[in-house]
Amino acid sequence: MRIMDLLTRDPREEPVSDFEPGVEPTGAARVRVLLAAALGPLVTGYAVVATVLTLVTLTAERTVFSGFGVLLAAGPGWLAAHQVRLGIGGHPLGLLPLLPTLGAVALAARTASGAAQRLGCRSPREALPVFAAITGAHAVFGLVIALCAQGSPVTANPLLACAVPGLLAAVASAVGIVWSCGLPDVVAERLDPLALRGLRAGVLGLALLLACGAAVFTVATAVSWSTVADMYEPGFGSSFGLFLLSLMYLPNAVTASLSFVTGPGFSIGPLNVGMFGYHGGTVPGVPILGGLPEHSSAWWPALLVLPAATGVLVGWSLRKVDADPAQRIRTVAVAGAVVALGCVVLGTLSGGRLGDGPFDPVSVPVGVASVVGFCWIVIPGAFTAFFAGEHEPPAPPEALEDNEAFEDAEDVDADEAAEALEELEESEEDEDALDDEDAEFEAEADAELGLDDPSLSRESDGSEDAALSRESAAEPDEAVTGGTETCGDVEPGEADR
Repeated sequence: MRIMDLLTRDPREEPVSDFEPGVEPTGAARVRVLLAAALGPLVTGYAVVATVLTLVTLTAERTVFSGFGVLLAAGPGWLAAHQVRLGIGGHPLGLLPLLPTLGAVALAARTASGAAQRLGCRSPREALPVFAAITGAHAVFGLVIALCAQGSPVTANPLLACAVPGLLAAVASAVGIVWSCGLPDVVAERLDPLALRGLRAGVLGLALLLACGAAVFTVATAVSWSTVADMYEPGFGSSFGLFLLSLMYLPNAVTASLSFVTGPGFSIGPLNVGMFGYHGGTVPGVPILGGLPEHSSAWWPALLVLPAATGVLVGWSLRKVDADPAQRIRTVAVAGAVVALGCVVLGTLSGGRLGDGPFDPVSVPVGVASVVGFCWIVIPGAFTAFFAGEHEPPAPPEALEDNEAFEDAEDVDADEAAEALEELEESEEDEDALDDEDAEFEAEADAELGLDDPSLSRESDGSEDAALSRESAAEPDEAVTGGTETCGDVEPGEADR
C-alpha cells in the first residue's frame, strides 16, 4: 500500500519541515541534514552487522572474542549485505543473504525521505542534494572497505564494491524522495492512469506469488520438521548461528519456492528441483534446506492452481478499470510485465556462486521464470478481466445528455403536433359550416329579390349591356332636357363656357 501511495502522491503536496514555514534553512543547517543523511545509514548498517557478528562470536564454542576483529570483519559483512560478491580464501561467494539487503534498502529510503522533509523539499529537483549525498556516501564507503580488505582472507573487487552499494542506495533514496515529494511533474503528467492501475495490480500479483511460495516453503518445512531438527547441533552457540544463517537466507528460499510453484524450479549444484523434472543430489546441512524433497511426486502439478488463482485475482481486480475490453487486457499485460521484472530481480539476487565445492552454483532460471510468471498473470487474468467486465463501452455523458434532450424534444413535438392537428381539423369543420350557412343565406336573399327567375338569369347572360345601350339611344332628348332643367336658368353663353 505504501508503494501505491508513493506512486499516486501529489507532487505539489506540502512536505513537513523541521523549519518554520516561509523560513529557508541556513547553509549550516542544510549541511548538518545532508551529513546526517549520508552517514546515518552507513553507521547504522555497520553497527547492525557488527552486533550480529558479536552475538555469533560470543555464543559460539571454542572462540575468542576480539572487538577489533569483529569491527574488521563487519566491513566485508556490510558489503555482503549490499550484494557485493566476496572472495573467501580465493573461493567466490556470490550467494548472499537477501534479508540484510532488504533492511539496508529500507534504511536508505527512510533516511532520504526524512532528510527531504526536514529540508522542506517540495519537488524531487529540490531533493537532489539528498540523493547525491546518500548515493555518493555508499559508493565511497564500499570502495574504502574493499581497498582496506586487500590482502586479507576476505576480499572484494573495488569496482563492484563501489558500484553495487551506490546503485542500491540510488534506487532506495530515489524511492524515499519520491515518497516524500511526489513524482516529478514531467512523469506525473505523462503517466497513463491505466498503466498505473496495471502497475498496482502487478505489485499485488508479485506479492501474491511470493505468498504462495512462502506458504509452500512453510508447509514443506513443517512436514519435514524432524529432518530440520536433526540439523541443529546440541550446543546453543552453533544452533544459534545456524538459526541466524537460515533467517538471513529466508527471502532467498521463498524466491526459490516461488520459482518451483510457477514451474521452472531451482538448482543447488547437481540437485535440480522442478515441477516436471527432478534430479537428486547432496545439499548443505542447513536447517533452511531441511524441507527439500528427496524425490519427485505425481501430485506436484496440482500446485499450479496457486499461480493460476493469482492471475485470476489480478484480472478480477482489473475488471472495472475501463469499459473497453481491449484496454482491460492491456492493463493486465502491464501487470504481467511488472511480475516478470520482479521475477528477474529476485531470481538474480537469490542465486550465486557458493565456493568451488559440490553445491556450486545455486541458481534460479531467471529467463524462464520471468516468462512463466508473465504468462501466469496475463493468460488467466486477461480471460477474467474480459468476461467479468463490461463488453460494450457506454456512451459518453455528453452524448447521453444530448440523447435525453432529443428524446424530450421528440416527446414535446409529438404532443404539440397532435394538438395542432386536432385544432386544424376543428377549424376545417368550422369553415365548412360557415360556407354552408353563407350558401343558404345567399339563396334566401336571391329568392326575396326575385333573382332566382330563370328569364332574368337568361337576360343577364350577356344581353344586359345591349338593353342598356338601346334604352340610352331611344331617349336622347329626355336626357338633354333633363339635363337642361337640372341646370336651371343658365344663359347660352354661360352654358357654353
